[in-house]
Amino acid sequence: MTQLEAARKGHITEQMAYVAEREGVSPEFVREQVAAGRVVIPANPNHTTLSHFTAIGEGMRVKINANLGTSYDYVHPDEEVEKVKVAIQYGADTVMDLSTGGDIAAIRQRTLEASTVPLGTVPIYEAEFRAAKRKSFFDMTADELFEVIEEHGKSGVDYITVHCGVTREALMRYQNTHRTTGIVSRGGGLLAAWMLKREEENPLWERFDDLLDIARTYDMTLSLGDGLRPGSLDDATDRPQIQELLLIGELVERSRRAGVQAMVEGPGHIPLNEIQTNVQIQKKLTRHAPFYILGMLPIDTGAAFDHIVGAIGGAVAGWHGADMLCYLTPAEHLGLPTVEHVKEGVIAFKLAAHIADVARGNKADWERNRQMSEARYRLDWQKQFELALFPEEARAMYEARGTKTKACSMCGPFCPMNLVEVVMRGRRGAAHGTTQLPLEEVIGAEVTT
Repeated sequence: MTQLEAARKGHITEQMAYVAEREGVSPEFVREQVAAGRVVIPANPNHTTLSHFTAIGEGMRVKINANLGTSYDYVHPDEEVEKVKVAIQYGADTVMDLSTGGDIAAIRQRTLEASTVPLGTVPIYEAEFRAAKRKSFFDMTADELFEVIEEHGKSGVDYITVHCGVTREALMRYQNTHRTTGIVSRGGGLLAAWMLKREEENPLWERFDDLLDIARTYDMTLSLGDGLRPGSLDDATDRPQIQELLLIGELVERSRRAGVQAMVEGPGHIPLNEIQTNVQIQKKLTRHAPFYILGMLPIDTGAAFDHIVGAIGGAVAGWHGADMLCYLTPAEHLGLPTVEHVKEGVIAFKLAAHIADVARGNKADWERNRQMSEARYRLDWQKQFELALFPEEARAMYEARGTKTKACSMCGPFCPMNLVEVVMRGRRGAAHGTTQLPLEEVIGAEVTT
């Protein structure tokens, strides 16, 4: 029984109870959202190391995903396992193994074993890779693709990206539309090239019922991929993108009727002024399916710093209703990320998700920020470290740039915290015959000229 089927029958599963406690909402609220298809909980029973369940969707905190995996040029399985661990350590709610080089099945198994959070994959990568090793990726058959999808389900994969909306009709519209960067989705591009070369329909669209059967068997959440997403600001919110989204909206409905959890992937490169519109269109056309966005990137020129650019766009998108942000690393558009790049990307997007949660009015997150401000005013450093999203980094930076005062080394004895209050209390004390506290007692250092 899938999470969706259980929710519709009125059952509160272990996973629903777990995420309810983490989110600070009632288990019944979680059940209702899952039953409506507005929240998904990716949790394949075969993923034996999965212990931190994640709820993605409306009424939940904004989540982040970290991509990792080998490539044609870099095949270092040990490093990919390390990336999994670092991503989870710094707050990734899910991870995706996007390996396209080496023994992909073995690498997937290792990343699954290392991951205590839901793990996603893109099965067409492995299917195309197998065909390419044999002769050419154009030789991949529909049956081979579905065999790989079945294998991923058996192994314990919690969710899969499937580019079902890249149909012959959608490609016709794409071919009749000028695009600056064409098709930038790796899975969508592979599938489109295969379809055009063989003059065949997308098997994921044509045999969607078969896909649903596999997904239901393993309770694999379908992440309906945006193979025609824009890869540049010029291409944002164009006809191919919206055409694909219309088709995906239909597939969301079919998934729900079949008892299969589904979320929708979104763009992409979107100017800041179009982000809210994109979120609203997606929510409307999919009847509020969870929205998993790639970025968003509000400029095309942030190479080497796309994790910062994407975090800015992601925070705005999260504020307006996006449910999960796929992180970007400094290596985006430039190369395969290192372990350190993964860390930097997760940190940037964890901050973006938190910014969005505060903007959305999450009471617990708002209270955490209020308590941080109070601790800063009291110069209570221990409490500040406890409340910081990344305590170890905050403490290390404070200690590395030490000070002889109670404040920090930025202002030292001239720290403004409490000084005005001290003067005001001193004036009130003088009026009542009491003595003002010496400045050095407030700051913790003698002020000299």
